[in-house]
Amino acid sequence: MVSSNDVQRLFLQGVFSRGILSFKHAQVLWEKCFEAIQAADPTLDIRFSDKREDWDRFVANINISLNCLDLEFRHLTDEQTGREMYALVNSKDDEIAQMATDYTPVEIAYFKAVVEQIMLAPHEAYSVSSLVALREVNSLKTNMTKAQAEIVLGSFVAKGWLLKSRRGRYSLSTRTLLELLPYLNSTYPEECLECVICQEIVTHGVACSTPNCKARLHYHCCRKYRHRNAKCPSCSQDWPQDLKSMTPVGEDAIKDGEDEGRRTRRKSTADGSGDEDEDEDEDDDDDEMAEEPTQTQSQPEGKGKKKKVPTDMEVDEDDEDEAPEQTQANGRRRSTRTR
Repeated sequence: MVSSNDVQRLFLQGVFSRGILSFKHAQVLWEKCFEAIQAADPTLDIRFSDKREDWDRFVANINISLNCLDLEFRHLTDEQTGREMYALVNSKDDEIAQMATDYTPVEIAYFKAVVEQIMLAPHEAYSVSSLVALREVNSLKTNMTKAQAEIVLGSFVAKGWLLKSRRGRYSLSTRTLLELLPYLNSTYPEECLECVICQEIVTHGVACSTPNCKARLHYHCCRKYRHRNAKCPSCSQDWPQDLKSMTPVGEDAIKDGEDEGRRTRRKSTADGSGDEDEDEDEDDDDDEMAEEPTQTQSQPEGKGKKKKVPTDMEVDEDDEDEAPEQTQANGRRRSTRTR
């Protein structure tokens, strides 16, 4: 027997099959779910509404249903496109375990090591080179080779956990920020910067060039703000007309070769103070590159079979490119940027 509750069920099936989707696609999917249920039982009195308050109420009801499973249909603004993105994520703060069903313990440990180097990258670069990412294999107490690590890195990018730029640098994707933000906030409180406009985490954007000013903004937030005001919202200094003249946050903040030293997270001392992040010089073991693994590490399997939405509910996603999306952080990073 078809009921109005099936709208929610069909919507979640569509979300499961897509992983991450924009607000526009989520609304189209929601509307298709209404149409499918009404076609199955025309006597049902249900009507679709494209009002934002109705959408927010629908999302809130979904999260109430998912609460017992420690899941949440969470949204976040994509840092590079400015689009509102949604994904079904693990709401339980069990650190990196959100990926446990996708990857092996060794691969999770490797991902965690790469994330640490991204978060601790100098000059608020929030990215690492391929060399630095592959070098993290040496910090693991495993027999994973760099050849295998390269395959796993490709999997992280393919599955939307990491972004890889044209420069070959790895950074955190929107999906990673959505899933792992509680872990990032608790593990790297001083490195989690907050946009002064939207109060969401910033790993790609701009910084005020005034010395000691803590203002950080996403590019899209900065452009919108500049239409109304040409002064910094924190220090009130005049900003240049061209955003490219501002101090970058993200991979544009670092030059190739500047992040060769390995950085480790500061450890708390007995009096509660923390030591500065330290660079470690590590010699790459060329023998590891030459060593051929006896058994190639297999690609991780996905979270089971994806549930398929009926064909009359398929959403055309060709008209808008999807990008792989935050609880705001209270901590401020001690800037290592050279002014």
